[in-house]
Amino acid sequence: MTDARADAFPPASPLDQDFSRPGRKAGRRSGWRLVRGAWRLLVGIKDFLVLAAMLLFFGLIFAALNARPGTKAITDGALLLKLDGPVVEQPEAIAPFAMLSGRGRPREFRLRDVVRAIDAAKGDSRVKAVVLDLDSFGGAYPAALQEIGDAMARVRQSGKPVLTYATAYTDGAYRLAAHASEIWVNPLGGTLFTGPGGNQLYYKGLIDKLGVTTHVYRVGKFKSFVEPYIRTDQSPDARAASQALYGTLFAQWRESIAKARPRAQLAGFLAQPDRAILASGGNIADANLKAGLVDKLGDRMAFGKRIAEIAGVENAKPAGSFRTIGYDAWVRANPLPTKGDAIGVVTIAGSIVDGEGGPGTAAGETISKALLDGLATKKLKALVVRVDSPGGSVLASEQIRQAILEAKRQKLPIVVSMGGLAASGGYWVSTPADVIFAEPGTITGSIGIFGLIPSFENTLAKIGVTTDGVKTTPLTGQPDVLGGFTPMLDTILQAGIENGYRQFLARVAESRRMTPEKVDTIAQGRVWDGGTARQIGLVDRFGNLSDAIAEAARRAKLDPAKVYPEYLEKKPGFAAELVQGFGNDDDSTDNGGDVFAIAAAERRAVAARALGDVQRLVRGGSVQAKCLECGALGPMASASDERLLDLLIARLGL
Repeated sequence: MTDARADAFPPASPLDQDFSRPGRKAGRRSGWRLVRGAWRLLVGIKDFLVLAAMLLFFGLIFAALNARPGTKAITDGALLLKLDGPVVEQPEAIAPFAMLSGRGRPREFRLRDVVRAIDAAKGDSRVKAVVLDLDSFGGAYPAALQEIGDAMARVRQSGKPVLTYATAYTDGAYRLAAHASEIWVNPLGGTLFTGPGGNQLYYKGLIDKLGVTTHVYRVGKFKSFVEPYIRTDQSPDARAASQALYGTLFAQWRESIAKARPRAQLAGFLAQPDRAILASGGNIADANLKAGLVDKLGDRMAFGKRIAEIAGVENAKPAGSFRTIGYDAWVRANPLPTKGDAIGVVTIAGSIVDGEGGPGTAAGETISKALLDGLATKKLKALVVRVDSPGGSVLASEQIRQAILEAKRQKLPIVVSMGGLAASGGYWVSTPADVIFAEPGTITGSIGIFGLIPSFENTLAKIGVTTDGVKTTPLTGQPDVLGGFTPMLDTILQAGIENGYRQFLARVAESRRMTPEKVDTIAQGRVWDGGTARQIGLVDRFGNLSDAIAEAARRAKLDPAKVYPEYLEKKPGFAAELVQGFGNDDDSTDNGGDVFAIAAAERRAVAARALGDVQRLVRGGSVQAKCLECGALGPMASASDERLLDLLIARLGL
């Protein structure tokens, strides 16, 4: 007899079917075992990730707590500055958990901290010597190198020895080393001087092969930033301007070396280095020694023993160890002053971009907000604008300029301090100044703007793809990056660029008390060194940041000895501070290589900078005021550019 209830309530799913047969029971047990095994695997992975995150988190906290001021007493020894990275105006923020990427990143050193550390050593009896380890030095702009070199010279004048070591010195590293009382080089290393300049990548051939059309709108015959995208070589105007700029900066480099080491036979090593090296049997280090470019040949152990003679031996450590005062602990033990009247200092460092951004990037929204908040909440007596930027977005530059003008409307004296670089947009934001300070080696000017937009109609045509549609106005669908731009749009965009250039000229003319026509003769996108910029009226005085702060105090009718700098900048988050504390390692043993390794690193940096420029150009999305020549004169490459290159290499499987 049929069970009526079974007909009334049929099985809801296959799992509820009749499993009375042995095969179905075994299949069900096997399926559940598979599910349970997968579940246990997922739980295990989850537990491992949670445990790893907790260990890393508490490790960061432990490192940060151990890095607090006062936890490590400063004892007698040699102050060690292991500059294993570039010196910049404002280091990029370290992304939380960035160390999990597997590849170490060069550390960026803040210029004012390096100079303050060296100056503080001058009068402190605990510091027996200042030691610069330049084996992995990442470079700096000429003005920054000179400022550090001057600080080293002040220590020597106080009677304390300054010693440097490297396996091989670059031009920038040697500019620092020249100010030392003893220059050491590894016997298997040496130095070759190359001077500023070198080749640059041009993409026009690749762009043509891909069928990409580059629509360029610019003003200024020297505005060369767009040339790599529209030419296969350097234009005559850009070449002439670069030759003048590089020639002046190289002359300053030679003058700095000759002044610091008058007995060094530098001329022969610049004109015919092969003759000097062949005369030493190919031994570059020996040739350096004979020419008086270095004082001692020795490996790291020999150098350490020499420092130990001055600063004392470090007990229970390997041969070559010496009593050391770590850089990070020393900087914390010598903080910036906080007593007296506050002079606001806003830092504009890195490429100027729209929106928000962290340290090392001059984001218009972030900087303007920090400045306006400082004006509202701090009792500022004057404002110093510290600029170290190649420029970037005109929109962001104007946003920052308007925030600076607000300080001017509040009757605060405005003083601009140009660091290694204040070009294009970096000069745009300087125009509200009452007075502009720069160094002879500062790179500035580049007064000009441009816009660049690619379109791909020819690229698509190569694979048989076309576009068509209905237009209701002459500008419908424009700018059409797939179907191409119309002549009318090109005319409008070029007119907008020309109008922006006239505004740039007008701002400079008002600031420098010139006519727009006069400014145009020294503008056109041309880049100038600080010395020439002062002669033509773009800069008022020579001086560093401290000089600018003192001038701001005087203009506010204050005693420069009774003021302190109040830095108006976004503070790093808690996670970033933990990562920074975890990453500080004064005893790092990551050393550089010989001249071949340095050459490879510099070529890698060229590729990284080029990729970074392309990315910034594509993502810029606005009219740009930026300097092309500036990148080849400063630090090797930023951390973000290095990360981009690493990503490309990984994707290509190289």
